[in-house]
Amino acid sequence: MTRLSSLDGLNQTVGRPGYDPAAHGVGIVHLGLGAFHRAHQAVYTDDALAKGGGDWRIMGVSLRSRIVADQLNPQNGLYTLVIRGEGDPEFRIIGSIAGVLFAPDEDEELRAVLKAPETKIVSLTITEKGYGLDRETGGLDRSHPAIKADIGRDLNEATSAIGLIVGALDSRRKSGVAPFTVLACDNLSHNGKVTKRLVLEFASRVDTDLVAWIEHNVPFPSTMVDRITPASTEKTFADVKAALGFEDKGATETEPFTQWIVEDDFCAGRPDWEAGGALFVKDVTAYEQMKLGMLNGSHSMLAYSGFLAGHKYVRDVMGDGALAKLVRRHMDTAAKTLPAVPGIDLQAYADELIDRFANPTIAHETYQIAMDGTEKLPQRIFEPAMVAQVRGDDLAPFAFATAAWMAYARGRKSDGSAYALRDPREQEIADIVNLYGDNPRALADGLMALPGFVPQQLREDAGWQSLVIERLATIMSEGMTAAISAEAQ
Repeated sequence: MTRLSSLDGLNQTVGRPGYDPAAHGVGIVHLGLGAFHRAHQAVYTDDALAKGGGDWRIMGVSLRSRIVADQLNPQNGLYTLVIRGEGDPEFRIIGSIAGVLFAPDEDEELRAVLKAPETKIVSLTITEKGYGLDRETGGLDRSHPAIKADIGRDLNEATSAIGLIVGALDSRRKSGVAPFTVLACDNLSHNGKVTKRLVLEFASRVDTDLVAWIEHNVPFPSTMVDRITPASTEKTFADVKAALGFEDKGATETEPFTQWIVEDDFCAGRPDWEAGGALFVKDVTAYEQMKLGMLNGSHSMLAYSGFLAGHKYVRDVMGDGALAKLVRRHMDTAAKTLPAVPGIDLQAYADELIDRFANPTIAHETYQIAMDGTEKLPQRIFEPAMVAQVRGDDLAPFAFATAAWMAYARGRKSDGSAYALRDPREQEIADIVNLYGDNPRALADGLMALPGFVPQQLREDAGWQSLVIERLATIMSEGMTAAISAEAQ
């Protein structure tokens, strides 16, 4: 079957961009062009181009794999977004991506587009582990493989996301080109402020003038992003082929819900993202904490416990009455740790999350959500746990989530079958598990002692330790399903 490469010949039921993609130039470079970006920021940009026009198309960058480039470049950047909710799925062609650069093979092209005066925004979805963040200090982790390699080479040869940004800004400064806005879109607390600190610390190895220039000229707005985006499957591609009449190797599926909260601080303009429903605010912190604690925190908890209980998808978790009860408990407990969120009823938000998780048409794997636990738990579980600890509130939901991760970190199911953790600290975890994997107290102590992982405030709380160890012991001795039932009593 012919592959999608233009808007010609599409079935009439398929949505099309409300503009001519070829008539608009590139104004955004996006680092980390994964499925989430294609279901989120690229869609908002598609809506903005349809409403307000402008040269705001996106040049995507893949830093580690050429798969996305091979998917989208033969299709001239076009791909299908499949939106699955009640009733029949919606199929929509997105035209906002101009192309994809695979960084290792197209280094010169990447540096050229980052330096180009037309580039007004550099955005990122590189996952928490891609930033080179030292969790203990909040600054740059100089032992992070990509950061360590960049520090030892010329700035113009940097390959990490942070190094590429600093190199491009340095080049623009020296050549008199105005800077771009750096827009982080990952699930990091205060993602803009974090990114700014990392960029400045990296830049300090170049010269103090560059640091001062970035401080004075480059904005780093924080954002909160939300849209459940499962991995595409053979069904995704088959459904798209039937709907379009063409093959689409870049097809991406998602849920109807989408949310983007952005601090309105841009140095060189921005697309009219309001056209897609983006909300611009002065401070994104409250929205960010809400999402990290209530959605992401409960997602992590249900991923570890659900996976070990034999539930492949989030929708399966929500069909398990006891585990669904724990999901709601986690959301409600996390909500109590939050400040007021402008315009949001937290109980209604929790109700909406429950409905989204239970969406029977979304095949979101618990194993997909479970990856990179050491990067995710600090802000999803430990930060709200510390707020609850200070308030004297119930810590049990956070302790259960932590114990579920520890049980998952053992890397084997109840039947003895093994699985990969897919965590940047997998070897450190394996070393601890090999020593203490059958002793819940020793295992918990060892994992909580991982540098820069569990905050000292929790590690030194004997009550917290007891809650975690008790739950881990139950999981290890009686199995996850029994532990879920006991916890839900």
